[in-house]
Amino acid sequence: MKRLILVFLCVSLAACASSGRLSSVERLALYRAHAGAPQNDMPFQGSLNGWNELGDSALAVWTRPGQAFLLELTGPCPDLPYAQAIGLTSRVGRVSARLDKVLVRGPGPGPQMPCYIGSIRPLDVKALRASEQQLRHAQAEARQE
Repeated sequence: MKRLILVFLCVSLAACASSGRLSSVERLALYRAHAGAPQNDMPFQGSLNGWNELGDSALAVWTRPGQAFLLELTGPCPDLPYAQAIGLTSRVGRVSARLDKVLVRGPGPGPQMPCYIGSIRPLDVKALRASEQQLRHAQAEARQE
């Protein structure tokens, strides 16, 4: 049943993505479809392997090449879609939902905007990459027609 839902989501997203790129809302839906149950915290050793903004209230962070988490914020974080860099607060090697923040360095000279983390969900990175590849393939086929 879950596979059927994911296939439907992929087809729907491919149909919506006429420009060749998914919108933030579509990317967030894709990441949510590949996220596990919320957890209280995640490991963090002081640096990130990468991150993707998913609109103004969510982002995906990679702590290692094969380990990623979906962070949904407690509210909008206005500079997130334009961020040049981000940081995470942590305690003893862990980032905790409802306690820690995403620190956003926007394009301007102003201060970092702290945005509180509302939930942390682990991502199935292999399945996410496979779905992204299916979407790219479907988009390429749609362009050829």
